[in-house]
Amino acid sequence: MSTDQSVDPTVKTNSRRRKVSALLAAGLVLGLGATATLAAWNDSEYASGTFSAGTFDLEGSTNGTTWAQHASVGAAATLSFTVNPANLAPGDTVYAPFALRLAANTSTDASLTVSAVTQTGTVTNLTYTLVRTSSITCNAGAVTGGTVVIAAGTALTSIGTPVGWTQTKGSPQTSAGATQFVCFAVTAGSGLEQGQTGTATWQFTATSTT
Repeated sequence: MSTDQSVDPTVKTNSRRRKVSALLAAGLVLGLGATATLAAWNDSEYASGTFSAGTFDLEGSTNGTTWAQHASVGAAATLSFTVNPANLAPGDTVYAPFALRLAANTSTDASLTVSAVTQTGTVTNLTYTLVRTSSITCNAGAVTGGTVVIAAGTALTSIGTPVGWTQTKGSPQTSAGATQFVCFAVTAGSGLEQGQTGTATWQFTATSTT
């Protein structure tokens, strides 16, 4: 009896379809795996800062009206004494006002103090005091009622131990700050020599504060 070795075409077709389906299924699994890897979520945040320096400017005036910068010994403002300082005699006292303020557009307040005094010529037998006052008026009454910055009797070659103060910026910032008036009172001692002459120049230093 002979045996038919042929295979039913339908069986072959179904077998191929199962293999193709299996391959497609495997491909879908691989595809899904790749999609899961590529679809990772990423997000970022960035922060930046810009840093700019402020402005800072101190200016002075001998009359409280006309203001300018006097940034060096050579450019010092010439004080206007109420009594002629070129004709001193022992016992005389002469007075001179000065005003200070922070210029417009200065961005911080300042601590202000007298930081130095320099001399040319002869200034021996001369002493002085420096006080803060409420106005440009500078005389014996203003000195008596003022706030001491440099103590009376200090030699014209020294600043002693000066007392500083706070200088405020303008509000709004485009305006100049509040004016602070000071008054110098210089006294000739008994040992003043005839014909002696000399110049003293004071330095005011402002340091910015927050």
